[in-house]
Amino acid sequence: MADGVRRSGPSCPGVPMPHRRTTTFTPPTAAVHRSVDVVVVGAGMAGLACARALHRRGADTIVLEARARVGGRVLTTSADGRLVELGGQFIGPGQSRAYALAAELGLHPLPTHASGRHLVEDTRGRPHRYAGSVPHCAPHALLDVALALRQFEHLARTIDCAAPWRSPHAARLDAATLGDWIRRHVRTRHGRRLFTLACEAVWSAQPAELSLLHALFYARAAGSFDALLRTEGGAQQDHLAEGAQALALRMADQLAGRVRLETAVRSITQHDGTVRVRTADGDTWRARHVVVAVPPTLACRIHYDPPLPAERDALTQRLPMGSVVKCVALYPAPFWRRENLSGQVTSLCGPMRAAFDSSPRDASYGVLLGFVEGSAARAHARRSPGDRRAAVTAQLARLFGPRAGEPQHYTEVDWAAEPWTRGGYAALFPPGAWTLLGPALRRPVGRIHWAGTETSTRWCGYIEGALDSAHRVCAEITAAEAG
Repeated sequence: MADGVRRSGPSCPGVPMPHRRTTTFTPPTAAVHRSVDVVVVGAGMAGLACARALHRRGADTIVLEARARVGGRVLTTSADGRLVELGGQFIGPGQSRAYALAAELGLHPLPTHASGRHLVEDTRGRPHRYAGSVPHCAPHALLDVALALRQFEHLARTIDCAAPWRSPHAARLDAATLGDWIRRHVRTRHGRRLFTLACEAVWSAQPAELSLLHALFYARAAGSFDALLRTEGGAQQDHLAEGAQALALRMADQLAGRVRLETAVRSITQHDGTVRVRTADGDTWRARHVVVAVPPTLACRIHYDPPLPAERDALTQRLPMGSVVKCVALYPAPFWRRENLSGQVTSLCGPMRAAFDSSPRDASYGVLLGFVEGSAARAHARRSPGDRRAAVTAQLARLFGPRAGEPQHYTEVDWAAEPWTRGGYAALFPPGAWTLLGPALRRPVGRIHWAGTETSTRWCGYIEGALDSAHRVCAEITAAEAG
């Protein structure tokens, strides 16, 4: 469109966007009152994929996004022309929709670097090298972890992902936290520490913050708990050479001006078979269907008229996001590889609990990315920016030597502070949420449909889950129109 503007800047000041071809979006204008078939709230992976699928089926669709960019929990920026991934980025085996979409959009998956020895940092900040998927520890602790993992995986296989509340012993599993299970089934102190680290890595939360039923469902939705933790053969196996946000940007390109940025939705009203969506600017959109594709904690801040059913409203009030700060350090080269280090870290000391080598395939520069998660992320966020950087670079120096303590470029994003996300990686289900209120998660409310990775029965919490939810909602709307 001739009057379009490119509005794909970062969500946090001071983070530059990479150079890309121009993407044209429709700019906000005053008091628009028009009709479309479907309004999609949120231009993250789920919202864009749903809008794209509906558009291809002939539906007149508009996407309303509060941010000044597309991508939601995925954010790719640049520093001096070098790619910086500050949001979700990994894809892995079993995530068929993500790989298919990347191929269709001309994007290229690359393996996450995993060759060499990994590092585990003990409670005193001393790094130790190891090979394989589990850090070295005493034989009795290894046996303890192996037996506990076996029990957890066995229990996860009993979960009905389509309806976790119908799983065997669901009420008992949902009344306990993951922390309760760890205390009862993991006998050694080292084993409990490793399980706690795994919880922080997967859910960016402490074991006491989520129900055991939710942890089991989440693992089952990915195939296994092991799949969530692994790099090779698991959820962190690959990333995209062009950056994960390229998925969103290219989907938005295909929507030909149907994405409106900086357009926050304030209210959704249903009346006489139509839905009216009102934005913060006072614009009104009338549609046959609305897709709400934002995290539950944000969906509950929209005003609904008539009010949402009590069960749905109560559910969204109970689903906070996890807490995570993603940190990225850039270097002239991935120098740690010369010492046969993979760049993968598990830390019992922190502030980063996990780190990965995310350097490009040609190793033209080095990238170490790390995650501060759960309670550590909340403590980290209370510090000044200078103190946060000093803490992370000091840890990198402990792990990889003095050169790692002086990156050419350092960036971090506290996703809990991002107003249109409020955390990551996904919503947490505390005890009772699934069994008391779970049926309301995906159930449409009149002509309002719910998308987003939290609503998926496959790879909940991942890009794949977001795409899967879009497929489901598109089918819902198509069936509703056909009926």
